[in-house]
Amino acid sequence: MKKQTVLFIFLLANCLSVFAQEQEEHDPEEKPSSKKAKFLTGLYVGSYFANKYTASMYDGYGFDIDGNRNSYPNSLMYQKIKMEYGGGFGFRDQVAEALGVDPGQWNFDESDMPVNMRYTPAISVGVNFKFPVNPTSFFLLNVNGVKLNAEGVFTITKIRPQNPNPAVNPNLVNMPIRGSEQRLMFQLAFQRLFGEDEKINFLFECGLMGTLSKFDKNTIYINTLVIDLVQYNNQSYNTFLPMKRPLGFGIGAYAGAGLNIDMSEKFIAQIVYTPSFEKVNMGVSPTLKWQNSVGLRFYYKM
Repeated sequence: MKKQTVLFIFLLANCLSVFAQEQEEHDPEEKPSSKKAKFLTGLYVGSYFANKYTASMYDGYGFDIDGNRNSYPNSLMYQKIKMEYGGGFGFRDQVAEALGVDPGQWNFDESDMPVNMRYTPAISVGVNFKFPVNPTSFFLLNVNGVKLNAEGVFTITKIRPQNPNPAVNPNLVNMPIRGSEQRLMFQLAFQRLFGEDEKINFLFECGLMGTLSKFDKNTIYINTLVIDLVQYNNQSYNTFLPMKRPLGFGIGAYAGAGLNIDMSEKFIAQIVYTPSFEKVNMGVSPTLKWQNSVGLRFYYKM
């Protein structure tokens, strides 16, 4: 955690030093540039690569109404697989039907829970605003959103005669588990353009970043049987309580580097890579973690 804090401070310090240097270099008596700086508004589209640290929230345990992680007997997967869909409460054994075995001829315990949940790359979109200090320096306000998908695997054992080959166990079957999460990222930053070219310049930016995160869905698939882990059947409602869907806001920082392309008098395009040090303030022990994005911005000069 100390190493992460040092990196966080270093990133902010560099951003402030760039801004201070820009202020010192600006000569108030200097004649204004013929290339007048203008307020710009634009759109962003890119790819977002989330750190897997918080993907474990979608491993089927879930959280109680106080926001604490459930134990296995109280977990979403146990309640759904063993109790609601697996013959508990006097219901029919839909899990056995999906597996193609007789009722009760299967097993699911804590060792079958998923252990390696990961996010898949996602598309991020947003709106961006640039407020000019001079033709090469800007304050930025960006609001970008992304819907993340987490994926993993859990297992169920069919109880039937074992394969004579001990190296092969066709009775242990892998099933997918998926989760989805919404994030809204707010960036307040300073950007500087470098280079003498009239059309193409390098850019660097850095600043603060706030991340609003919301747990959305958690679903498991047993062949054709699709089970929503956070949707409860009223008949079993008196046995366990519904899950509290985590929601949180965290403060971090980010930086960006790329190319600024002046396409015309009205339009500018930017190719930018933005590593971010974000706190996804959900789940157990939330902390700052690196995320990565790469994308395109298209600005319109007002």
